[in-house]
Amino acid sequence: MTKLKKSRGKIRHWIIAITLWTLLLAITLSFISETLVIKANIAVALIILIIIIFIGVLFDIIGVAITACPEVPMNSMAANKIKGAREAVALLKNAEKVSSFCNDAIGDICGIISGAIGAAIVFRILLYNPNFEKALMSAVIAGFISSITVGGKAIGKNIAIKNSRSIVLKTGYAVYIFNFIFRRKRIK
Repeated sequence: MTKLKKSRGKIRHWIIAITLWTLLLAITLSFISETLVIKANIAVALIILIIIIFIGVLFDIIGVAITACPEVPMNSMAANKIKGAREAVALLKNAEKVSSFCNDAIGDICGIISGAIGAAIVFRILLYNPNFEKALMSAVIAGFISSITVGGKAIGKNIAIKNSRSIVLKTGYAVYIFNFIFRRKRIK
């Protein structure tokens, strides 16, 4: 098999994997957030909305940092056995996939869920205040969600580029901890 065919096979595999992961994550996060929002009052629903937006911004920061970080310092840290550095190197070697997952999959899921939560908040507000203008209320909530998301991501990109090494190492450490926890559970 030629290199081109192997490359195409890996790309197809990645597309299928990211599509399935996105489906699973979207269903899970949407179900959890919608369940919480349905049972919550407007203040709690707004807090959940802000948390979902923050998750999207955080993953955008990670995705940008992964693409902006040079690999050489992480290799050096991995050679010095700094916890999380080996995982950070693996993230950097797969930067296009990690960035796609963080920026596109998680970012888009959070954007869609925040819109759905915004619609639920508008519905709840209009339920208790039927005299409010529906279109105006929808526009205000949509504007709030958009401005917080875009503003957060703009600030986050600046932080990610300036602090890419630190962010990538911390992300690598989080992966290290995650792997450590799941390795221990498999052993038991």
